[in-house]
Amino acid sequence: MAKEDKNWKKLTPEEEKVIVKKGTEASFSGEYENFWEEGIYVCRRCGTELYRSSDKFNAHCGWPSFDDEIPGAVKRSSDPDGFRIEIACVACGAHLGHVFEGEKFTEKNVRHCVNSVSLKFVPEK
Repeated sequence: MAKEDKNWKKLTPEEEKVIVKKGTEASFSGEYENFWEEGIYVCRRCGTELYRSSDKFNAHCGWPSFDDEIPGAVKRSSDPDGFRIEIACVACGAHLGHVFEGEKFTEKNVRHCVNSVSLKFVPEK
């Protein structure tokens, strides 16, 4: 994980559970699961731009889903469970969720399954 920065947002207990301790918010409970405005999703902890709303799609899985990330913004690593690929903010190491390939939801054939609590939405101006 990246060295802690004094400019990072102070996290609530729920945010810390997901972002720092790599937890998962309950399915169908996140503020961005069924949210379709145009703009950019940034890391809730450090503000790094992660996803564009144009890459968001409804996977009916209970969490916001994206089929692409902003280039260079998301780091992939093996999840401790040995089966999934974990995704994190490159800038601060905040846990975002998991990425899945081969499900054929979109032409890109990739699904970033992201916890809403890890994101902050910035509307298009």
